[in-house]
Amino acid sequence: MSCSLHDIAIIGVGASKFGENFDMDVESMLVAAAYEAYEDAGVKPEDIQAAWIGIQYPFTGLSGATLADPLKLYHIPITHTENYCVSGLDSFRNACLGVASGMYDLVMAAGVEKLTDQAGRGLPTAGFGHPVLLKGLTAPSAFGLAFPQHARKYGTTKEDLAHVAVKNHYNGAAHPKAHFRREVTLEQVMKAPIVSGVLGLLDCCAISDGAAAVIITRREIARKYRDDYVVLRGLGLSVFSNLLPFDPDFDYLTWIPTVKAARVAYEMAGIENPREEIDCAEVHDCFTITEILNYEDLGFCAKGEGGKFVREGRASIDGDVAVNPSGGLKCFGHPIGATGCRMVYEITRQLQGRAEGRQREGARTGLVHNLGGLGGVVCGVAVLSSDDRYR
Repeated sequence: MSCSLHDIAIIGVGASKFGENFDMDVESMLVAAAYEAYEDAGVKPEDIQAAWIGIQYPFTGLSGATLADPLKLYHIPITHTENYCVSGLDSFRNACLGVASGMYDLVMAAGVEKLTDQAGRGLPTAGFGHPVLLKGLTAPSAFGLAFPQHARKYGTTKEDLAHVAVKNHYNGAAHPKAHFRREVTLEQVMKAPIVSGVLGLLDCCAISDGAAAVIITRREIARKYRDDYVVLRGLGLSVFSNLLPFDPDFDYLTWIPTVKAARVAYEMAGIENPREEIDCAEVHDCFTITEILNYEDLGFCAKGEGGKFVREGRASIDGDVAVNPSGGLKCFGHPIGATGCRMVYEITRQLQGRAEGRQREGARTGLVHNLGGLGGVVCGVAVLSSDDRYR
């Protein structure tokens, strides 16, 4: 039976520990995440009718069989999604569409990546993109180009960037599954070794290993499993160009796909004032300057006020919008395929009042924002709610 996307409900979430999981392979991380989600939802493996698995790198796994083998989910449809850093959230999006289509009643969205076994520094880039046009361009150098532009036009400072790192590490220090569980000071962030341009070590998220899983169904079925299920209110995905750095109109002051995806998700959710209507958000803080632009692109503050927004504590756990209450990518690292589903995991638990780290008191509406590709090529946004008005 087909249904509206507004009838999609999350009834279970799970995640492995994130970090240098040398004692866990891809299969064991997926088992940890999926069986926590099964138990959380109160379902059995044989209840899953279809699944989607977000993976970025071939060395992590190819095809739906990467999920089928460890979970013994044989002979059901399982699809591998790849969409840069949005691979995990795109698996969630496809799972929601699968239930809404009426093809399935109960499905799983999952994501996994294992990066720390690879040699070299930063994200592996061999075989990626055009051999000449993008040669030498790294994630820190691509995203870092936003800072001088933002500083020149709006007066944003390196100390503003440091406030993002201090906030996220304060939150992540309380989360038992975070890769990095230590608070940092403004001075430590400001004096950290430089990675690219003005971005220092503590302005950048780390590579990591991890997996996450989400169990999805329709609202009328969700009621059979639990009273505090979370519903989907908005969902947007925007894909732009791999040649974004060569677009003469790209000014590095806006992540264009974020604006487009948020507009779709907000319209579907009926969100008119994100700063007042959204309680908490997991946003893509691959770099501190990325998070500052995210505030503006998502409508949490006016364009150019991102630095002020974090400096004044308005992104803190008790601020206007609690941004990255889990600690974000800064504390969990970024196992690419897993990140989007982990964000759904975090926001779902926030809205149920059972966050594993810092809890935003009274959270009823939350946002997930997943951004990928050098310079922001792809973005997914989801708005979730536990408000009785929508359940």
